[in-house]
Amino acid sequence: MTRILKNHRRYPYSAITRRPDYSWPGGKRLAVYLGFNIEHFDFGAGLGAALGPKSPEPDVLNYAWRDYGNRVGVWRCLELFEELKYPVGVLVNTALYDYAPEVMAAFVKRGDELIGHGHTNSERQGDMPEAEEKRLLETCRERIAECSGRAPGGWLSPWISESLLTPDLLAETGYRYTLNWCHDDQPVRFATRSGTPLWSIPYPQELNDIPMIVARQMDACDFADMIIDNFDEMLQQSAAQPLVMGIALHPYIVGQPYRLRHLRRALAHIAAQGERVWITTPGAICDCVDRI
Repeated sequence: MTRILKNHRRYPYSAITRRPDYSWPGGKRLAVYLGFNIEHFDFGAGLGAALGPKSPEPDVLNYAWRDYGNRVGVWRCLELFEELKYPVGVLVNTALYDYAPEVMAAFVKRGDELIGHGHTNSERQGDMPEAEEKRLLETCRERIAECSGRAPGGWLSPWISESLLTPDLLAETGYRYTLNWCHDDQPVRFATRSGTPLWSIPYPQELNDIPMIVARQMDACDFADMIIDNFDEMLQQSAAQPLVMGIALHPYIVGQPYRLRHLRRALAHIAAQGERVWITTPGAICDCVDRI
């Protein structure tokens, strides 16, 4: 007897080769964005990417390695973004407003888009009861609005950890899009229990420094080549369909000097094609598909 598998019922199956056609602003076919994760961790609480074997808490080696990103790496990356005139989608742990407010002020001054990313990456929202998860979404949105002047329209869960209700709660608390799902190269509209629209904007788990550099131990040179190869191929594919290419970065990883050198090469390659691609942010992509 054939067993029908459970379905999330957020979206139906759709082959990318059989969808309505459209273009991004200026008639461009490929949208590229940087998803720049700035995170802060609860000292001695565990969780977080690891440079070396995990030690009993307090795990000073891995905590300090990640803290390099907020003290040094983020500033080196900002210099690179300024040099290349890149807008950035900044994925924000709101604990940064308490720990390193000048980091947040620097992104606000640039006019970058701020995206909710939990209070700290030392917790997973998928473990939370509904009321607690809703309170997390609300308080992060309120904190960003209070401290930076504008409520975020998008959300990326710490550790991409969702409950069965996360998309519903996002729509109900004022978020317009989620970055949690890596299932497509185009924005996909999700169904929610309230009927309020929620867009899924493609967020990469391949073109992402944590799975590639930390988990698969890819060299910085190879990661940069991967970004370039992915871009060149998607630019070619975009002649047939409008596409979204995200690049997920963490300053404690790509902000290391020898990795930053290779990231500069990859981002400069994309910037050189600026007349053919839309270098943008997830919120701007959401605004665009809302109007299509």
